Amino acid sequence: MKNFEDYLETGLKFHGHRCPAMPMGLRAGLAAMKALGVERAPDKELQVLAETGEGHAAGCFLDGIMTATGCTYGKSNIKKLYYNKMAFTLIDVKSGRSVRVSIKNEVLAQSLKSPFIEQRKAGVPPQDVPAEIADPVINKVLNVPEENLLNIGEIKVIDLPKGKGVFEAFSTHFL
Repeated sequence: MKNFEDYLETGLKFHGHRCPAMPMGLRAGLAAMKALGVERAPDKELQVLAETGEGHAAGCFLDGIMTATGCTYGKSNIKKLYYNKMAFTLIDVKSGRSVRVSIKNEVLAQSLKSPFIEQRKAGVPPQDVPAEIADPVINKVLNVPEENLLNIGEIKVIDLPKGKGVFEAFSTHFL
């Protein structure tokens, strides 16, 4: 993907509805890749350790991260840690360099007071939240300066085990 609009369009189609958390994850994933100086992973070049937990907003946030980074459950290069945080660590597998990115607490607190979240708390499915309520919140997420949205940690090097996918685990039962 060439530009942010391509990522956003892909993310919205993949995610299935308009909400503020998916674009937050998208921006966070792109910022993490920029910090590490890496491109989107076509295979297993990157790994995500997601600190999200159970629940709606955490899943939406993860869809944005997966869209940006190319890390997916299908490629087994994303792992959910269930810490209940809107944060993750992106790892460049080849170099072992990593960066942790989180949504600023002030942004989360403000988001939880938004009319979109009020609708969601009232039981309105995200796809049924009127555009006049959802779009201003989404636009705010898309336009807030990165330094006001994200905490981006220092680059650290971690030692990852190297290996290839396991194909011997398939049995004839599944073929």
